[in-house]
Amino acid sequence: MATIRDVAKLAGVSVATISRYINKNGYVNEDTKLRVEQAIKTLQYEPNAIARGLAGRKTGTIALIFPDITNPFFAELARAVEDVARMYGYTVILCNSDNQADKEQTYIKVLKQRYVDGILFASYNLRSDDVEALKSEKIPLVMLDRAPRDASCSIVSSKHLEGAQMAVQHLMDVGCKKIAHIYGPQETVTGRERFMGYEQSVKNLPWYSPSLVEPGYFRVDGGMAAVENLMQRHPDIDGIFAGNDTMAVGALKKLQRLGLRVPDQVALVGFDGIDLTLIVEPEITTVAQPIYDMGMLSTRLLIKKIEGDIQEEQTHLFDVTLIQRGSTERKRNDE
Repeated sequence: MATIRDVAKLAGVSVATISRYINKNGYVNEDTKLRVEQAIKTLQYEPNAIARGLAGRKTGTIALIFPDITNPFFAELARAVEDVARMYGYTVILCNSDNQADKEQTYIKVLKQRYVDGILFASYNLRSDDVEALKSEKIPLVMLDRAPRDASCSIVSSKHLEGAQMAVQHLMDVGCKKIAHIYGPQETVTGRERFMGYEQSVKNLPWYSPSLVEPGYFRVDGGMAAVENLMQRHPDIDGIFAGNDTMAVGALKKLQRLGLRVPDQVALVGFDGIDLTLIVEPEITTVAQPIYDMGMLSTRLLIKKIEGDIQEEQTHLFDVTLIQRGSTERKRNDE
């Protein structure tokens, strides 16, 4: 591969002149420009993006760190991030942390070394001091759908608490008399607010008990294990609100293995609105987030921060929509 020195030698100019031409940060006369362009074309020289970034403070790359590549929610987010980034001329580096804090820290270290222009975080493990460290190093960041407690950063998310209340109310509207909740990680805003929405909706009802909640860790196997534990403690549960759709899929699978009919014996609601809820039978009722729109807005926001158009931190909360499907389509008991 040709180097910048090869180009300088062929064009008969200094390396500094080639650097000024490539980075457009100094005067180069027209005759020299023509010789440099011809040398670059002859040698098929491709300037190194990181080297340009060191000179011009930008590499044209952003990163997206997310916790679980197998969760379709993050696949939809990533698609939106890449679509918008490409429109603005940026390349996206995708980083799957497997929900491991040490792996996430390694990614952050490597991304700093590669001089990325900014980072989108859709992860569970980012700490408030991580946010402050990135800000002190002038690395723009945006939190997508989740953020550490008390962190001062821009956030794009949706109305999790309100959505959880919608889910519980819907289960009561279809006749459920004892509703359980499978919750996600409580160190995340997402898991915590959905748990709070459930709790606020049912805590004053005569049938409520703290033993009606069970962790599911936002995973399919977590949803399966949670249903098994819940039904052992409370065989009369007739409604379940799962804190995300992957847990809802696991819950459905376990309910069916236990011989329980959904929705006739147990109605089920998830949260997120991923396509996975459409390929099971019955299809799962869900509180849908506008996933693609969230990814688009967060990317635009990050790029505006990178390019200096936005200085202040912002929070954007999207509305959610309850989509009723087969997992709650049953007659009320009084009909």
